[in-house]
Amino acid sequence: MSVTVRIPPVFRTMTGGSSSVEVDGGTVAEVLDALEAAHPGFSEKLLDSDGKLVRYVNVFVDDDDVRFMDGIGTAVPAGGTVSIMQAVAGG
Repeated sequence: MSVTVRIPPVFRTMTGGSSSVEVDGGTVAEVLDALEAAHPGFSEKLLDSDGKLVRYVNVFVDDDDVRFMDGIGTAVPAGGTVSIMQAVAGG
């Protein structure tokens, strides 16, 4: 099932400048695997050595933060949107 992945500006060099790409996947993990296969380099930026999301990147399925759901096991509905966002800090 096809989903849209929104890409933040800092990672757009890996997608040839595209702000969004279409990939297949039923969970966030499957979507990230498909994203890596189509645009190599994402896994090292998004996942730690244990395969968990790095803390400075947030991932949303539609409007829901996957950290408060099932992490990368979170289901992604057909036609859904996965948004990758860099965490912002400062003061």
